[in-house]
Amino acid sequence: MKIEITDEASKWFREELDLVPGDGIHFYGKVYGKTMVHDGFSIAMRKEKPIDPESSTVVDGITYFITDSDTWFFARYDLLVEYDPKLDGPNYIFKSNE
Repeated sequence: MKIEITDEASKWFREELDLVPGDGIHFYGKVYGKTMVHDGFSIAMRKEKPIDPESSTVVDGITYFITDSDTWFFARYDLLVEYDPKLDGPNYIFKSNE
C-alpha cells in the first residue's frame, strides 16, 4: 500500500485545508459512494496528526497516511492522488500492487 501525491494535489490540500508542515491527512474508506475498485464505498479524508500509520508518505512536510483499520479498503492497491481541475479537488486512482 503505497501512497503517492502529485505536486498539484499537494498544493490543493495545503491551500484548501490550511495545512502546515507537521500536519497530516488521513485517507479512509466510508460507506456509500463508489471508487474505481469499490461499489458502495468511497474514499474520504480528514486532517489529523498521524499516529502509528500503516502506510504513509510525506510531501511538503505533510504526512498523507492510512491506518491499520483502513487496510481492508486499500488492500491489493497503491493510491495515487492527483488534482482534477474539473472537480477543483483530488482525484483518487487505485493501482493494483499484485
